[in-house]
Amino acid sequence: MGKMIAVYAGAALAEIAGCFAFWAWARLGKSAWWLAPGVVSLVAFAWLLTRSDADAAGRAYAAYGGVYIVASLAWLWLVEGAAPDRWDFAGAALSLVGAGVILFGPRPA
Repeated sequence: MGKMIAVYAGAALAEIAGCFAFWAWARLGKSAWWLAPGVVSLVAFAWLLTRSDADAAGRAYAAYGGVYIVASLAWLWLVEGAAPDRWDFAGAALSLVGAGVILFGPRPA
């Protein structure tokens, strides 16, 4: 369980950082040099998701979606300085419940 949390948390940080680098270049007028670490982060994101213990890629990606939502709201708050509201928190909680059902639901043998 600890490995899975670390993999998904690392993947979320890498994906958000990579996408934000592109956002900064395209929308905030930052230098094109922001793209290089962005690409490296996105490659790290893809590699980290392959480290998931899920039995199928699609299931790993679907479960990761809940973690990504929570991490995105943390980024919103900590990096962009905009506090999430109660609807953000409610949606994040729902997404984590969904991710848990996907990951831990009983599967036929």
